[in-house]
Amino acid sequence: MWERGVVTSAADPEDPSRHPPVCVLGLGLIGGSLLRALRDAGRGAFGYNRSGESVDAAVAAGYRASTDLGATLDDAATGGAVIVLATPVTTIDELLPAIAQRAPGCLLTDVISVKRAVAESVSRLAPGIRYVGGHPMAGTSRSGWAATDPELFRGAMWMVTTEDHTDADDWLTIARIARQAGSYVVAAAPDAHDRAVAAISHLPHLTAAATAAVGGGESDLALRLAAGSFRDGTRVAGSAPALQRAMLEANGIALLNVLSETIDRLVAARDELRDNGSVEGLVHDGHHARLAYEAIASAPPVPVTGVEIGAPGWAEELRRQAHQARVWMG
Repeated sequence: MWERGVVTSAADPEDPSRHPPVCVLGLGLIGGSLLRALRDAGRGAFGYNRSGESVDAAVAAGYRASTDLGATLDDAATGGAVIVLATPVTTIDELLPAIAQRAPGCLLTDVISVKRAVAESVSRLAPGIRYVGGHPMAGTSRSGWAATDPELFRGAMWMVTTEDHTDADDWLTIARIARQAGSYVVAAAPDAHDRAVAAISHLPHLTAAATAAVGGGESDLALRLAAGSFRDGTRVAGSAPALQRAMLEANGIALLNVLSETIDRLVAARDELRDNGSVEGLVHDGHHARLAYEAIASAPPVPVTGVEIGAPGWAEELRRQAHQARVWMG
């Protein structure tokens, strides 16, 4: 059985038996892809899903999965597994009491796109559970087991919650899951994460929905003429509406702030177009912001340096370097 070891900043040897097994609760796109990625890499991994159809598909593909939550959590407790919440944020309140009852000693993480709401639910419904939040910045507009891909996280950024009170050993365990899945680790506090994803992930869902609604409401001619800018700008609007709402509404405060800024910018662009026949301001700002994104996204990731996980001030320093776009590579 795996045992918690001595804190170190070096990655473990590439021996799957050196890592704790992983229990994934929810086998949709993200959870199912994580189960596949870890198991395919040789790590012990198993999962639970409420839907028997998804479980049957996973089992048929050679993965260990069940519709029995209690039995799955008992297995997690017996094996000292890391438990991963991979269901919509609206459903975790049903899962947390069961985890607290049947697997209270297991380390808990998640792959949900908001962090403060999850942390509050864990504190309220599973007090005492060791929890380190996570969020892989990967996905598609498709959902369900059929959409899963063990390469989904390859080269992606994976945020791992990093607060001053975070246990270094637990943080390393979750960070190494992200690394084994093929991702780079970005350290962030929950509130900073939620503000960031409101701007770069949640807001685009709303602007995509608005663009799709306006374009689709124009005419079939408009949809026939639609090409790359409409296709790319509305891709995420194709995601299941219930999943979108769960994600967006759970981050309501941060999303309200960036939505207000967006509305202000659009109103200013409208007024500039009406009064001066120009949209220079918004186009200029957007163009330069896009170039800044391309410069960061196209460059090789810059690693965090000079940080020994567990040393005094390690969490603060990881967060500071994350704001310089640096990533933890182990």
